[in-house]
Amino acid sequence: MRKSPKFSPEVMDRAVRMVFDAKDQYPSQWAAIQSIAGKIGCTSETLRKWVRQGERDSGARPGPTTAEQERIKELEREVRELRKTNEILKLASAYFAQAELDRQFKK
Repeated sequence: MRKSPKFSPEVMDRAVRMVFDAKDQYPSQWAAIQSIAGKIGCTSETLRKWVRQGERDSGARPGPTTAEQERIKELEREVRELRKTNEILKLASAYFAQAELDRQFKK
């Protein structure tokens, strides 16, 4: 599967603004998306996703905003790190507890 080229945030924002501004010039939002996607060199589906995220960010559509999604990713990463650390501490605790038991029986 081929990965699409990355677009800068400026290009993404401009494309979304173009769709919002051109809504009266096309019979539907999808028609505007298809036309503008061809002009900027991305697929219609990619631009549709950008538009939907723009609508969520502006409050016009329900769902997590970009800032909320970034915060969720950050918290998920932190949870993974804490779980890994907790597992290491559990293993170390068990190891040292076993070592203490072995030391007491050798006396």
